[in-house]
Amino acid sequence: MAIGGCLFAVRTAVAYGLSHLLVAFALVTGNATAANKAIELTPKDAEAHVASAGVSSLARAPERSLVELENAVALRPADYRLWSELGLVRDQIGDTTGAVKAFDEAVARAPHYSEPRWNRGNVLLRSKQYDAAFKDLNQAAQSNPELVPSLLDLAWGIARGDVGLTEQLVEIRNDKMRIAFARLLARHGRAPEAATQLAHATSVPDSTKVELIDQLTTKGAYKEAFDIWKTFHTDSQPSGLSIYDGGFEGPLSFGERGFGWRVPRDLQATTVSLDADRPHSGAKSLRIDLNGIANAGWLSQLVLVEPSKRYRINFASRSQDVVSGGLPLLLVTDAADDTKALGKSIPLAKGSSAWQIYGVEFSTTEKTSAVLLSVQRENCTTQPCPIFGSVSFDSFSIEQVR
Repeated sequence: MAIGGCLFAVRTAVAYGLSHLLVAFALVTGNATAANKAIELTPKDAEAHVASAGVSSLARAPERSLVELENAVALRPADYRLWSELGLVRDQIGDTTGAVKAFDEAVARAPHYSEPRWNRGNVLLRSKQYDAAFKDLNQAAQSNPELVPSLLDLAWGIARGDVGLTEQLVEIRNDKMRIAFARLLARHGRAPEAATQLAHATSVPDSTKVELIDQLTTKGAYKEAFDIWKTFHTDSQPSGLSIYDGGFEGPLSFGERGFGWRVPRDLQATTVSLDADRPHSGAKSLRIDLNGIANAGWLSQLVLVEPSKRYRINFASRSQDVVSGGLPLLLVTDAADDTKALGKSIPLAKGSSAWQIYGVEFSTTEKTSAVLLSVQRENCTTQPCPIFGSVSFDSFSIEQVR
């Protein structure tokens, strides 16, 4: 009897070992023969039936997959994952009632896990049982915050873009959810509502603010983007109609993405720096050294304006040994369309000059809410068109012309 028992144990171990090898092979290769052989060796092993169900699913045979998952559940009824898989397959073949029952079993066995509640919530949502659906979906998102953006997308679609109803469906109750909702609203061009959600959050990471500034400016919501951007500058309190740091007294921020001075990181044959040598006003000015084939757009800034108004921008500039067939100038364009020029200054001085005052007058269109100031170059008559020397800027200001 002892020898027989040992032989039986050895045979069983070998069968299970071989079956598990066949299960792994079947799942990797989608081989139905291997999955069936695994079931023959160990008919009471749930994993063999799960492998067969997986292979059947790959072969687009959901009915066969359903049978095997029901066999697996019967062998291991305490496993919530098997009930979840069964629910997914039943949903796939259109058995909504059966899918919900399977997910009920999964939720009962893993009440604090997000997956079964999320799956059941989606089935209930498609069957228009909205209250029960969002109860499940909200609980799933509480267990797994990574689901919050998907939850918001579902609610937004069901609410057909109604901000209040979306907020009610998802039960927004913390900063993470408010920030995610603000992102969604910004993507959909709902700038005032996005700003409101952000204002209600008690703590917003700087990286999130920058992301929202980018989204809002892309959508043309410059005022809302400015309101977020100025929270980075609480010491200076920039106002709407102003050129921020027009005297270049603050530090220079390369890669600026808001409403300060923008200096690109990838300038060619160009060096941009702050200069304390004889500024026009204050303690510093901005100096741009040019040495060859320099690409344009060395300096720019977004400025808030009002539609259908006339403005004047004043600034000071001086030149030192400037030689080029395409001199620098200040260009003003509509921020929403940088191909739409609204005004430009006369070219800056060639050779060397003392500080001179320049001005640009322009009118905004009925849709203009922000303009882009940028230092560009005149069109050259020949190519290539190198430029050498240095130009300095200081004392930028803007005023409305009556």
